[in-house]
Amino acid sequence: MVINMEWGNFRSSHLPLTEFDQALDAESLNPGEQIYEKLISGMYLGEIVRRVLLKMTEEASLFGDDIPPKLKIPFILRTPHMSMMHHDTSPDLRTVGAKLKDVLGIQGTSLKTRRLVVDVCDIVAKRGARLAAAGIHGVLKKLGRDIPGSDKHRTVIAMDGGLYEHYTIFSETLENTLREMLGEEVSSSVVIKLANDGSGIGAALLAAAHSQYLEAEV
Repeated sequence: MVINMEWGNFRSSHLPLTEFDQALDAESLNPGEQIYEKLISGMYLGEIVRRVLLKMTEEASLFGDDIPPKLKIPFILRTPHMSMMHHDTSPDLRTVGAKLKDVLGIQGTSLKTRRLVVDVCDIVAKRGARLAAAGIHGVLKKLGRDIPGSDKHRTVIAMDGGLYEHYTIFSETLENTLREMLGEEVSSSVVIKLANDGSGIGAALLAAAHSQYLEAEV
């Protein structure tokens, strides 16, 4: 069985929307649509971080008394910038300081401030990864492949996109969360594989399988 997941438009009252998510959605080109995507995809994670940092600056003077003008620009902070700051392991968080300066025009940040920025990146990225894992778990549950000993088939999940490929903390959190939800026995038969153009390949596999089915009926 092949399932081609285009789940970005999933919407539920159970999704944990914050004020930042609601504002992002309201100001987007498609308000009320692609809600799940706006919580977990690389297109939006950096923007969520920007909105949180702006709120912290407005209410707690995170970057000083004046609000940096560039921090007010939507989507100026992209997820690759967020990833580079999140993965910064230098003692003085040099990469974080450089990205704040180069992308947002914020200079002379303290180590304490840089750590707060990393904390925001960590919260937003891991929330997105855990929500993505929950979606995968929901599909496995629907297929009955979440119960120990119930199915010996190997399940392969093809994951597409630069977010999973390059954002290590995101991908590791997703995998660890799925393992946590499934348990060790079930998760041992579930494999996540990186697949370039996963949507196109999935659609092609479904079309090929359907063609073989039609030929068998003739």
